[in-house]
Amino acid sequence: MASMAEPMGQTLRKPETDEFRTPPQSTTLEPAKSGPGQTPATRGRTTIAGGVVEKIAALAAREVPGVNAMGSGLARTLGAIRPGRAPVTRGVKVEVGERQTAIDLEIVVEYGVSITEVAAEIRLNVIAAVERMTELEVVEVNIAVSDVHLPDESEPESAESRLQ
Repeated sequence: MASMAEPMGQTLRKPETDEFRTPPQSTTLEPAKSGPGQTPATRGRTTIAGGVVEKIAALAAREVPGVNAMGSGLARTLGAIRPGRAPVTRGVKVEVGERQTAIDLEIVVEYGVSITEVAAEIRLNVIAAVERMTELEVVEVNIAVSDVHLPDESEPESAESRLQ
């Protein structure tokens, strides 16, 4: 059974480093230290679950203008009819190591925007947010554009008809 932090059917390209291990559910940032000579901030461990990194990445990606939704159309439809993965993390998959993380995002963009510019802005925003909040190094942010949201065609036509 797949965990909520690991949607089925998506894979990440793993960096070639000993620091990156897959797939722990959380990461430990600080080694435990004890003793009267240690400051309180270093006494104990801080762990960050993969779901936390997913939420940070999802929210940071949604902040970028031109992003209409996260996840594929199928994932959004299935999410609406069955409970399961939280909508906030739909379209996000992360791998978390001891000091690094890799992030996969699946997005829907608004029609008319530059996809390459939106993707670049998403990468900047996601990397800044995740690194600032977790102190994990983001080694990659992969973005898959699964759809383009078209302007709403169901809006009523103007009150005046062309025919009289």
